[in-house]
Amino acid sequence: MIRPLTVFVLTLLLAMPASANPALEAVIADNLDQIEKPSRRTVEPVVAQIAATGPEGLALLSAWTNRSLGMTDDGRLLIVDGDGATDAVTGKPVPAADPKMLRPNSGVRGVIESALVAGEISDPDPARRAAALASIARDGTAEHLAALRAAAPEDDPALAVQRNRALSLLTIQFDGDPAARVAAIEAMAGDVGLDFRAALNPLLATTRIAAPAEPTDANIARELAVGDDGFPREAAIALLTSQGVLQPRLTPADQRTALAANIEGGSVGGVAVADLSDPAARDRAYEALEASGAVPPAATDAEAEAALAAHRFFEVYAEADSDVTDAARAAQVGAQLRLAAMTGVDLGLDALSLASIYFLAAIGLAVTFGVMRVINMAHGEFIMMGAYTGYTVQTLIADRTLSLVVALPLAFAVTALAGVILYRLVIRHLAHRPLETLLATFGVSIALQQLAKNIFGTQARPLTAPAWLEGAITVNDVIGVSSIRVAIFVLALLFLGLFLFIMKRTRLGLEVRAVTQNPGMAASMGINPDRIAMMTFGLGSGIAGIAGVAIGLFAQVTSELGQQYIVQSFMTVVVGGVGNIWGTLAGAALIGGLSKVIEFLNPANTLAAQTFMILFIIIFIQFRPRGIIPQRGRAAEA
Repeated sequence: MIRPLTVFVLTLLLAMPASANPALEAVIADNLDQIEKPSRRTVEPVVAQIAATGPEGLALLSAWTNRSLGMTDDGRLLIVDGDGATDAVTGKPVPAADPKMLRPNSGVRGVIESALVAGEISDPDPARRAAALASIARDGTAEHLAALRAAAPEDDPALAVQRNRALSLLTIQFDGDPAARVAAIEAMAGDVGLDFRAALNPLLATTRIAAPAEPTDANIARELAVGDDGFPREAAIALLTSQGVLQPRLTPADQRTALAANIEGGSVGGVAVADLSDPAARDRAYEALEASGAVPPAATDAEAEAALAAHRFFEVYAEADSDVTDAARAAQVGAQLRLAAMTGVDLGLDALSLASIYFLAAIGLAVTFGVMRVINMAHGEFIMMGAYTGYTVQTLIADRTLSLVVALPLAFAVTALAGVILYRLVIRHLAHRPLETLLATFGVSIALQQLAKNIFGTQARPLTAPAWLEGAITVNDVIGVSSIRVAIFVLALLFLGLFLFIMKRTRLGLEVRAVTQNPGMAASMGINPDRIAMMTFGLGSGIAGIAGVAIGLFAQVTSELGQQYIVQSFMTVVVGGVGNIWGTLAGAALIGGLSKVIEFLNPANTLAAQTFMILFIIIFIQFRPRGIIPQRGRAAEA
């Protein structure tokens, strides 16, 4: 932000006739020692005077903060650029010299940069104005408020909005007129931006005080009652002690030790030792020792009780004007309400995103398990195979977008072929034997995981998304969703439409529905149930491969990738309704939404969230064993 200004000003100076700037020369002469050895506490007026002298002064400040300002033995300031140098006052090139380079500390550089930012607000270059406004938004000062008000109107609409926001925030923080601050707060009421909430917090910060009566010169937030949960008796005594009203408390142990150390002639402080069993007598003895200087001053229980009875306790705002704090409190309540609503919207978007991932992972299983009644424990490994296919394609094709376009159909082909092979070699021989099918596919799952480890190793492999899928779609500081998750949501909708088209509008879908409802009748009509089952299994496996590519874009690709989604996929199909694609969609929405709600309520314990989810599924199935949208007709009775 600073260096472009240096180049601009130096170019301007070189193009101008070489003439001294009397005002700048006078400021330098009067403050040479401060420039040579600046202090954060005292340099601000000097910097302001230099900035007010025009482009030459701004160039000097820019060189100073960039540590390219030097001082010669005779007190001349030079702007050093590589092997050359120019006089900071006249702008004229000077012969090669070896000046002492001035290196201000971070505090001084902060003051200089604030002055430079204020000067850049009116720069002709919109990029520099935008950079200046961004710097003010990060670390604005009262000087910036004055500079914004004095600057010419902004003609760029976007920068005008940015400037007005910065002006309102600085007004809230630094304006001396309470009415102007109230107006700025009310104008931004309802805003949930972090910068606005950060500006309100100092206004509503409170401190606790103790006073004999209600103070008339303080902006009181509330009166505290001693003994309440938020203000126990010990806190009240500590507050009285910190204000100097009460001496540090005397503990019983310290009191006994002090009295024992000062026993003389059978008494302590004029109190007989035999009478020290009475707490009041011990207090009198200690007070006598305290008066004589034998023990340090300390408050006894009686003194503490008397001080508590004589004082009232208040929380007072750091902001003295009550109108400002009233407006700030109302704006904060409004912001909190809107923030809660927006947090709910953001949570809903996260749930929708997770539901689309579960749906994409489960849609293939809905085909194999829901339609064919085959419990395929290797379904997760088909997801893993799809992810590794995408990774392999990306190692061969450097263009991320092109590699993704190639990987999606190739992953479908690879996993569909793997599904057909699994069906021909294993599934078809175990038809109508669910336990054997489960065990066999579980063994295949383990074998495929080990094969992936042998080929790709155990280290996680990256599957990088194209540049246009990086980043996030951000509405404000609260609501946002990553571009990859939006793409997965769109992909899930596309596959939902594709599946419905295949099942409702194609011959394959008609035959699949016929075989599902009545295999015997379908066979008598010339349909080969074995061929349809093989094609259905291949279709479901191919969809799992595409899901693997999508999931691999935001998750690390490992041999265990599929195991992270197999349980959720089965739960999605079972909860939604076996054999019903709309049920699968409803199940994904329910599980995704519930998962996010549980994580929101218990964000620190992921394992507990998973446990609650499984318990919910178990309870849900007890009351609705056929799922949210159960299948109807003959297929439901099969």
